[in-house]
Amino acid sequence: MTTDRGKCMTTGEQTAFNAGRAESVLRRACSRAEVDPDGIELLRFGDHAVFRLAKGRIVARVARSSDRLPSVQREVAVADWLAVQDYPAAHLVTAADQPVVVDGHAVTFWEGLADGDTYASTREMGELLRRLHELKPPAFSLPELQPFAKVSERLAQAEIRAEIRGFLSERAQALEVEYARLEFVLPHGHVHGDFNVGNVLRDDTGQPKVIDLDGFVTGPREWDLMQTAMYFDSFGWHTASEYADFAAGYGFDVRAWSGYTVLRSVRELLMITWLSQNAGADPRAAQEVEKRAESLRTGASRRDWAPF
Repeated sequence: MTTDRGKCMTTGEQTAFNAGRAESVLRRACSRAEVDPDGIELLRFGDHAVFRLAKGRIVARVARSSDRLPSVQREVAVADWLAVQDYPAAHLVTAADQPVVVDGHAVTFWEGLADGDTYASTREMGELLRRLHELKPPAFSLPELQPFAKVSERLAQAEIRAEIRGFLSERAQALEVEYARLEFVLPHGHVHGDFNVGNVLRDDTGQPKVIDLDGFVTGPREWDLMQTAMYFDSFGWHTASEYADFAAGYGFDVRAWSGYTVLRSVRELLMITWLSQNAGADPRAAQEVEKRAESLRTGASRRDWAPF
């Protein structure tokens, strides 16, 4: 399953940073890190361009621009912290210091996990998330979760119709007020930030590991529970039994929390504003943004939202 994720980019980045540019940067980074670039395959293009290489043994992530460098450096620190904690997460590979920076693009190299398409069970996901939240916090600081920090910038730069931009901007302003009023019931602490089935893959031994560590922040733990809940009740991407297993594995059903519908609306909005960054270059993404925005405007079902 693919997932919605990412931060904003500038209009210049939309023009300059594409799959071809990302591959060129990756090849130069491979040379510096002494990694064989043979068989490069683009897996995903979002906040990072993600490639599989070395016959799947390595996954490389190329950040869009220099302003991503602090988050990539934090991702490396998180990976080191989780490794010391013996927590099952993806490991960095190569002896080179990471990230490798090429023309302002931070590149990291990670172990490839099996075929990259074999996911953990939802029960395992819940157990892994509970275990993650119970870890002693890292010695370094993590930024505070700011769900709306990039929304205005994304919408201003997105190549979408003005009517959609205006509607989404107004909705963001209203949701920001509602979010500020939420009363969270779980402890505040480190969160993965993008915890969903697409980010918990099995390795070659069949053990599940957590990937995509660049979104770690400090915030309400409910944030990490939301996507699996939404994938079930909003989109139908999980079955009822799969979601029940996830909630049992974690020990809490976020849908029973009074703030669930507000936080669900926030995450739906962010899924659209994230996707809007590709609307100018990808007709399918542009069409999906239109469809999603219309479902928010009319209150229609989200069951036909396509994964990205």
